Amino acid sequence: MTGVNRTDGSTVRSDALVLFGVTGDLAYKKIFPALYAMVKQGSLNVPVVGVASTSWSTDQLRDRVIDSVSKSGIDDRDALSHLLSLLQYVSGDYNNADTFATLKRALEGTKHPLHYLAIPPSLFETVIKGLGAASLARGARVIVEKPFGRDLESARKLNCIARSVFPEDSIFRIDHFLGKEAIMNILYFRFANSFLEPIWNRNYIGSVQLTLAENFGVEGRGRFYESAGCLRDVIQNHLFQIVALLAMEPPSHKGFKPIQGEKADVFQAMRPVNPDDVVRGQYAGYREEPGVAPDSDVETFCALRLFIDSWRWEGVPWYLRSGKFLAETATEVLVQLKPPPQQLFADPAPDARDANYLRFRLSPISAVALAARVKRTGKEFVGEQRELCLVEEHFGRESPYERLLRDAMNGDGALFAREDAVEAAWAALEPVLKKHHPVIPYERGSWGPEATDKLIAPDGWWHNPESRI
Repeated sequence: MTGVNRTDGSTVRSDALVLFGVTGDLAYKKIFPALYAMVKQGSLNVPVVGVASTSWSTDQLRDRVIDSVSKSGIDDRDALSHLLSLLQYVSGDYNNADTFATLKRALEGTKHPLHYLAIPPSLFETVIKGLGAASLARGARVIVEKPFGRDLESARKLNCIARSVFPEDSIFRIDHFLGKEAIMNILYFRFANSFLEPIWNRNYIGSVQLTLAENFGVEGRGRFYESAGCLRDVIQNHLFQIVALLAMEPPSHKGFKPIQGEKADVFQAMRPVNPDDVVRGQYAGYREEPGVAPDSDVETFCALRLFIDSWRWEGVPWYLRSGKFLAETATEVLVQLKPPPQQLFADPAPDARDANYLRFRLSPISAVALAARVKRTGKEFVGEQRELCLVEEHFGRESPYERLLRDAMNGDGALFAREDAVEAAWAALEPVLKKHHPVIPYERGSWGPEATDKLIAPDGWWHNPESRI
């Protein structure tokens, strides 16, 4: 195995991009528009080789790219023409060595290709081994789409296979969620503002809530959801990654490796979740979706209570929830501060409802809000809580795939998952993957099963994002 890092610590930029699964939906909906944007910005000027089993020609691939980019609007014909000129197509079976031999000829003259596996997880092993056998991994990088395993055992196996062909610093486990501007702002906000660090610990924070809600269902992906479920599809990767950014210690210095190390420490400090800390729900009508078993016990909603056994976070509960067909589509973090230790004014007795909080609205519009109590007009010292809110709409922002593709080509792994972090995250959920309570039905348009209120009751109540910013 030979990586693409120089001995002086710098990295070599990838000189070709190979897209396995180029005829699929992910490439059509996300990757092609990202490539077009990269060409417009001048950050993509290398061969782009698409690989798939479909019997297409390069011209057919170009037509597919034109159709994809047209849906978001073509405002630079020269950039589109340049992108089309970079495209090549290789058709073949991933199980056939001839496919990789043809790919090798298409990459002749390149030394550091980036291989993007935009393919079903069942094909990861086949393609990685095929790249190794054809000597296409030497000096190369590989992007692996989520889900990276479906439990601890499968994640370890996939890591072992990937590491047998590529060095760890050449493996990029992609989660597009980490490429979103609002998610990156969590990391910046935490460590760029000096007022936050003194209170960012168990002494001042009572609990933390994370909500990722969607007001739509599985939308024809019932067969996929039967193999994944909300716990695997959203909680283990998206929400756990946000937890890591919120809970990590300050990196010792600049660079992606210190950040990755601190995030891995958070996952390793997670207390294994037990079944009584999890509420699993299933929206009414899910079992009638195409591809779904009539007696399915797969969750379309999940809420859990999590603890991080570290000096900073000991005893602080983290409440995570996500689901389909909920009341709103929004992603939000609420950091609940503890009330003051003594009641000095005529306000009602302090509890969680009166305590200050910090709120990160991550989607659909980005916002950071601080709730503080202010005195009402009059002689009495009685107040009310109000929010100070900073709203950022991020017009013209980079798409997550654009940012992550550029970073991978540059060898910057800050926004990607590391091997030990992936395995530690699965280890925290391993008990409830093997043993859990049955799903509880919930109505569409609600906030999930009523049992979630009992789960959080010892520490307050759920703050529903609803339509507020």
